[in-house]
Amino acid sequence: MNDESRPRPVFDPGIPVADRAVLAAAPERLVAASLPAPAPPAVTAATVAARVLWIPAFAVFYGVLPGGWLRVFFLASLDQDDLVGGALRWGRLPVLAMMLTPALQVLLLLLGQQEAAVLLAAVSFTGWVIGALRHLREPAAARAAREHHGRYLLPADFDRPAARLLVRAQRAVDAVLRSQSHRTGLLDDVGNTVVLPRQEWAIASTLAEHTRLRRERVVQQTERLSPRVRALLEPQERALALSARSVTVRIEALEAYARRAGEADDAFHESRVLAALPEQNARYRDLLAGTVGDEMAAAEIRGMAEDARRTERALREEVADALDTTPELALPKDQEETR
Repeated sequence: MNDESRPRPVFDPGIPVADRAVLAAAPERLVAASLPAPAPPAVTAATVAARVLWIPAFAVFYGVLPGGWLRVFFLASLDQDDLVGGALRWGRLPVLAMMLTPALQVLLLLLGQQEAAVLLAAVSFTGWVIGALRHLREPAAARAAREHHGRYLLPADFDRPAARLLVRAQRAVDAVLRSQSHRTGLLDDVGNTVVLPRQEWAIASTLAEHTRLRRERVVQQTERLSPRVRALLEPQERALALSARSVTVRIEALEAYARRAGEADDAFHESRVLAALPEQNARYRDLLAGTVGDEMAAAEIRGMAEDARRTERALREEVADALDTTPELALPKDQEETR
């Protein structure tokens, strides 16, 4: 399918808004409803062992030792243009903590406050361990894609007939929601925002089920079945055809609504043009009042053009006379022989 016949992902309006936003921002995490749901992240023994070693070392390096200063010096040694951006990739608070903690520890030690220095190191170590553990959690997009699997539909969930119908529905929905009439509140903007996504999801769900049934029919290889068995399958064919016709009628209704929205846009545009006519007419009247001055200016410009033509003719005549009276360049005799 090309891009024009390829529908966009469709999300169940019942999915929480925050999760829908996360899913829409990470389409690479989505798994088609026709495929098995993503498995939860597996933690192997090797992963656990690596984390047991890596997390404390990470927390000691950045939370207790001057790892932040070492990182800044390392980035500076690379002569990077974005030194600040590279240093702040964890955020301002962690960077501030890992830069100030070593200095405060040294200061406390110099003041003889060993207990306070140890306490500060322990607090910093604990904070960096917690931060590392939070970083190791399952990404929000992966979690949402797994938990809401089946409540979003991708292009892979539709065969060609279903995809074409869904694209028609999505174009109609987009035409309404992008119309000026909707944006200015001339249409039921609240109803459009709520009802149209529900209609899109209902249509997509039905078309996905049509696709599953047609794919099952291909697997059945009806040409290999006996006439008696094929006769048993005929009611299923009729039911699928009736359902396809029903969803097509719904899509046609959406398209008719989109056309009405377009006609409302035209009428709104026309009303704005009519509202601006009085002010425009006044400007045109001012323009006509200045035509007398324009005629006088045109006469003056024509006179200037005639003067320019006379000057040009005089210059051309002088150049022609100069060419007629200029003697031919005489070459030396030896150069004439070599020519």
